[in-house]
Amino acid sequence: MTTILGHDSQAGMLIAAARSGRMHHGWIFAGPRGIGKASFARALALRLLAEAAGPAPDGEGLTVAAEHPIRKLVEADAHPDYAELYCLEKETGTARNISVDQVRGLQRLVQSAPSLSPRRIVVIDSADDLERGAANALLKTLEEPPADMLFFLVSHAPGRLLPTIRSRCRTLRLDPLNDEAMRTILRREQPDLASAEIEALATLGDGAPGRALRYAGLDMTDLDRLLHAIAADGDPGNRNRLLLAKLLSGKASRARYEAFLERVPAFIADAARQRSGPALGTALDRWEAARQLASGAIILSLDPASVAFELAGHVAALAPGQR
Repeated sequence: MTTILGHDSQAGMLIAAARSGRMHHGWIFAGPRGIGKASFARALALRLLAEAAGPAPDGEGLTVAAEHPIRKLVEADAHPDYAELYCLEKETGTARNISVDQVRGLQRLVQSAPSLSPRRIVVIDSADDLERGAANALLKTLEEPPADMLFFLVSHAPGRLLPTIRSRCRTLRLDPLNDEAMRTILRREQPDLASAEIEALATLGDGAPGRALRYAGLDMTDLDRLLHAIAADGDPGNRNRLLLAKLLSGKASRARYEAFLERVPAFIADAARQRSGPALGTALDRWEAARQLASGAIILSLDPASVAFELAGHVAALAPGQR
């Protein structure tokens, strides 16, 4: 676990609440994908476990020294009072959901007494991935939680969680990071990147370092130039749309294509923020259509070239005079 950048005020508030003994048992950490919500949840869990067990970590914030015994246990997946739920890796790839069996597996932790301190913590990354039965099983624990247990639920879209889960948790919104934090994280995680690429990725990441890091090495700036050109004039001859379709088809372009699926809805959302009136309505309609197409493209095994062309068409609708 490395130093967490950003979200300082939220971290301070939660640490103070835990120290006072007045911390709510369930928290939903909400915000855009890639801004570090899961890293924040894990770092907060580590800090609280370390403070509860001792020795107290030096300093404030979420940092815990690498030599701290609690940090070593958590990083070795050996802390008896800590658990994480996430989509498991299978032979066919990553599972699409967190299963009910995974949630039921928390019962050992729920029903046993804490081992190393008076505190137990569960991180769920992400609660959006809970299958229906898993969400219902979690709800039962949230309804009658042990007094010494905390649940940190990461969510990219909390409105889609069960209303009963939301009602039993407090939602904390985490905001996108500023440019300086983005640059610092990019330099730390990708020390070989040139300064120009760091600046480009910081811009493309739009406050989400996870997104920016996924874009590294994929020449996303070239794709973004094409999107800007299409949004500027509507691409009347389809030249840039066809070029995007060509660039993003083929097995060698898979990673770039997947990043493009994420980028286009974000690109349209950025444009929507600059608009009002009918132009805003058009942008929002195109954002929703692009989001639905992009989210289903991989699952439905749609042709990448056709998807890229259609997504670029939604961007073209942003051009002046287009509908």
